[in-house]
Amino acid sequence: MEQSAPQPDRERRGIQSIEVGGEILKVFASEPRPMALRDLVKAVNMPSGKIHPYLVSFGKVGLVSQDPVTGRYQLGPMAIQLGLTSLQTLNPVREASPFADTLAEETTHSVALAVWGNMGPVIVRLVDSAYPVHTNIRTGTVMSLVDTATGRVFSAFLPRPFVDKLLLDERKRLGPDIAHPLDAAVVEQMIEETRTRKLSRGINHPTPGVVAFSAPVFDYSGNIVLAITIMGPTGTMDAEWESPAAQAVRACAETISRRLGFQHAY
Repeated sequence: MEQSAPQPDRERRGIQSIEVGGEILKVFASEPRPMALRDLVKAVNMPSGKIHPYLVSFGKVGLVSQDPVTGRYQLGPMAIQLGLTSLQTLNPVREASPFADTLAEETTHSVALAVWGNMGPVIVRLVDSAYPVHTNIRTGTVMSLVDTATGRVFSAFLPRPFVDKLLLDERKRLGPDIAHPLDAAVVEQMIEETRTRKLSRGINHPTPGVVAFSAPVFDYSGNIVLAITIMGPTGTMDAEWESPAAQAVRACAETISRRLGFQHAY
């Protein structure tokens, strides 16, 4: 007997009123100031008579609150608590990993995720490219704060007094075979450029024949939580600041930051 072709999964049935209410809450989430009902009506494109019952119910459970003097609405204490709990339980590496996979697949370049460890920036995930890239980077590799694009991202966005001490200790921390001290003025220029561009670049250094771009990922408090780095051979990857790879890794870092609650201009 011939088997019938598998049928596509049916869309799971939901509760329409909750979905409608979600659209109202999205407006509050995107508006930092309390909103008048007329502004909410305009933003949701829904008559006030339909919106008001939702506001009443949201108010009863603490998702929305109303100022008794102005009558304006804003997110309530329950919504704030839900948001804080969600942010506190986010794992930056877990959130970033799917984006790192996609970035590697779409660009065909290697992508690495690094977090701050006991000895400095450490690679915690490496997505290999579709072609060989000859580097010494592996999961667990500790990166130089000065000599690598990944390290300079942390140097640029960690608290400066903390970074200054680590820069002085870099030779002791990594050993003379890894740490290659640079002139202080050169280091300062590279860090300042990274801050301005929110992007760091390495060309043929520390690994000959390899180009790397690294971008910072921030959390809801504005602190750097990881760096995402894209790497490729100099003959394959465009090393210009506005190259496709540079723009892709910066956009990827910005997307991950937004997922982690970062709200400032990137």
